[in-house]
Amino acid sequence: MMAILCAVLALAVQVSSQDHRGQYSAIDIEAGSRLYAGQCALCHGPNGDLVAAVDLRRGRFRRAASDEDLGRIIRTGIPDAGMPGFALQPSEVDGLIAFIRAGFDVSATVKLGHPQRGQALFDGRGGCATCHRVNGKGPRVAPDLSDIGAIRSPAALQRSLLDPTSAMLPINRPVRAVTRDGRTFRGRRLNEDTYTVQLIDEQERLVSLVKADLREYEVGTSSPMPSFAKTFDGDELADLVAYLLSLKGTQ
Repeated sequence: MMAILCAVLALAVQVSSQDHRGQYSAIDIEAGSRLYAGQCALCHGPNGDLVAAVDLRRGRFRRAASDEDLGRIIRTGIPDAGMPGFALQPSEVDGLIAFIRAGFDVSATVKLGHPQRGQALFDGRGGCATCHRVNGKGPRVAPDLSDIGAIRSPAALQRSLLDPTSAMLPINRPVRAVTRDGRTFRGRRLNEDTYTVQLIDEQERLVSLVKADLREYEVGTSSPMPSFAKTFDGDELADLVAYLLSLKGTQ
């Protein structure tokens, strides 16, 4: 069993997010986590990234474009790669897939929809494109999402849509700075050290400030991004997560 995911994922590069079963139950995710820890972690590591060019937690594969593909490979193997098939129970295969798709998050139950519909929501009713930049298009006032699907798990993406403040990285926190001569700057923090702070202001200008020149400096703890918990229904949220997961950056 320890070799199952090694062979599947040694060929991994990137996975499509379009053909998932959708709903992964908490029971399957929990069962998959135990199976992974006992049989697969020695080869792939606790975070699924010990095999070169493979990241299980972030969903990077090569020969799998769907959950069904992953299950088939686990059951039948890849002879030319030296991977045998394994006679696992369907529930065991489902558990492994669920745990991987949940981004190794046993508390997550993630539903994935259609990326194309998700993009329409991103560009339209969600208003996401008014703040976020994707593949060289859009503003810079919010974090660039061009490769967000390669660095965030489905569970993390879902959480960022439902509870943006809890998912906000410290470096992306909003800041307010007032200089000694009375100028006020507001924007998104990009970098900070002992002596300086850099930010993107509300006009998308890069601003670098010396802390010794500031009269006031505040770092916000609440995300300016709204929660979409009441904006989208479950299917729409699943579509938006699927679109974000499809953003893998430059290949």
